[in-house]
Amino acid sequence: MNTSPNALRALTEDPDFGITLSDGCRLSARVWMPEDAGDDPVPVILEYLPYRKRDGTCARDALTHPWFAEHGYACVRVDMRGNGDSHGVMEDEYAPQEQADAVEVINFLAAQPWCNGRVGMMGISWGGFNGLQVAALAPEPLKAVITLCSTVDRFADDIHYKGGCLLNENLGWGATMWSYSARAPDPALRPDWREIWLERLKAEPFLPAIWLRHQRRDAYWRHGSVIEDYSAIKAKVLAVGGWGDAYKNAVPQLVEALPGAKGIIGPWVHKYPHFAVPEPRIGFLQEALRWWDRWLKDADTGVEDDPDYRAYLMDGVRPARWYADRPGRWIAEVKGATSHLDSDLLHLTDTGLQPEKSPLDQTVSSPAHCGAEAGEYCAIWLGPETPGDQRSDDALSTSFDSAPLAQDMDIVGAPRITLTLTSDQPQAQIAVRLNHIHPDGAATRITYGVLNLSHRNSASDPSPMTPGTAQEVSFTLDHIAYRLPKGHRLRVSISDAYWPLLWPSPMPTCLHLSAGHITLPQRPTKGGDEHLFEPPTAAEPWEVETLRPDNHIRRQETDTVTGVVSLIIEDDFGAVRDLDHGLISGSVAREHWSIHPDDPLSAKGTCHWTDCLTRDEIALRTEARCEMTSDATHFHLTARIEAFENDTCVYSHDITETIQRDHL
Repeated sequence: MNTSPNALRALTEDPDFGITLSDGCRLSARVWMPEDAGDDPVPVILEYLPYRKRDGTCARDALTHPWFAEHGYACVRVDMRGNGDSHGVMEDEYAPQEQADAVEVINFLAAQPWCNGRVGMMGISWGGFNGLQVAALAPEPLKAVITLCSTVDRFADDIHYKGGCLLNENLGWGATMWSYSARAPDPALRPDWREIWLERLKAEPFLPAIWLRHQRRDAYWRHGSVIEDYSAIKAKVLAVGGWGDAYKNAVPQLVEALPGAKGIIGPWVHKYPHFAVPEPRIGFLQEALRWWDRWLKDADTGVEDDPDYRAYLMDGVRPARWYADRPGRWIAEVKGATSHLDSDLLHLTDTGLQPEKSPLDQTVSSPAHCGAEAGEYCAIWLGPETPGDQRSDDALSTSFDSAPLAQDMDIVGAPRITLTLTSDQPQAQIAVRLNHIHPDGAATRITYGVLNLSHRNSASDPSPMTPGTAQEVSFTLDHIAYRLPKGHRLRVSISDAYWPLLWPSPMPTCLHLSAGHITLPQRPTKGGDEHLFEPPTAAEPWEVETLRPDNHIRRQETDTVTGVVSLIIEDDFGAVRDLDHGLISGSVAREHWSIHPDDPLSAKGTCHWTDCLTRDEIALRTEARCEMTSDATHFHLTARIEAFENDTCVYSHDITETIQRDHL
């Protein structure tokens, strides 16, 4: 059954709805709701973010929130404390203050005369994370959550550490937030915008340094990780993700852990599924409406009868830095996600991947620049960000190939690798890629996993390897749903470097492999779609005048004099004028990652964001720069923020941090 109690309703919009918290801090919200909500109260859908409702998330907000509002909801898009048009300062991501503010906001909204007392939270990435985190606090009005591209474990599956390895996204996304939170409010909305801006700039935390002080899974990371106690979540959860996104593992984890939770994973990168790429897109708004109508309006929409887990099984295709579409089919698991599926085991041997165990005597010793074809950790900016042809990285790795497949193989779930290995250094890392090898040798990355070998037994209490002593290690690769065609081969490629995705170990390492196997979760191969979604729909797009088009560059360079290998990233997001309120906004982000193949300590990362806002005669600009290097014992970070009003520098601040390496 798919019934909805909604008839389309005329809308009203408030671009600066104020929510004053108990400590006096005023948050700014953009609100869409039915004109007659005062007479016929409606539920609230809350999206609570630091990403600036006035100029940051406008494009996706326009496509999404008015659509729900027309169908009988008050959609409230809040700039959290210290960001956008809100007052106050932000101390950290997912801080207790952030979550306490959210609970206050929910209770305030539920008490409004135009609200029926029920609230749902929806969001992608940061908004997906805090939707789960706030649900774990169980405010009474919060009845449902739709979480997209999020995680249940802040240490293991966010942008900081993966398998205990330091992700370079820790610096990269930290630089992004260094920029986002340093931007001024819109002067048209805040007469005290300059005071707010300067307060924000002076209090602005340099988040990469905060995160780098916690290199093991301590209380800092356990806070906000709902995996610590799933039972605290009482709201009904719909989890959505994409195979092209970094945050794919949470969807099956939530389905398996939360009673009544449902999961959907498509082929998408880090975007909402009604406008995501690669296609096929789905009617996400219709799916979400069914969820909201059931849990916020008590309508019988049939969501409880939906399969627990709906995933897009991608056909194996040739590697590409970007896909416009991915062929495949939708599969459905009625109960649970993937833990109940059967698996096959292949052994790593001197003669490749074999069904039977046989001798293994191989070494892994990759140059420090191995990993150039990894793509972005989290594909989001719609540039050439997905993994490329893996052959060049395979040449720098130790690889194990299967025989050509006798029939199609549907890999559905999280493969698990087990290795008996010996390290010649106390500190080492390992990266395992599962690749699809085409008949002509092209290599498509199916999925991957990494492990800081000091975290082999515990992420909270790491211990160094004992050089020369063989140890068994085991870890899972990321979830995937991928069809490997008959006649093609499977490859396991292993390296002890994965740059520039991971910061390298302090010394070159050599790992000796003496045994190993990979467990491949498999689903019986079937034919066409097992579930059909409605086609995508959306509200009218954001109306802007494009003043500078966007442009995205990824360039790899090798200095043939020094031997240094570099990745240069330039993301020009363009500049636009909002045709409704006239604000002009634009951004450019630049990253440079360099390393010498023979020297892990030569690793260097630099980031630089330029952000501009223009309101009438007021032109505002921030320049946010940061850099990271390391020696054998410490990380070294520098950062500088500069703020300009009409090309006059009104504020600048420099930061220098030295942080000891902790089993990294």
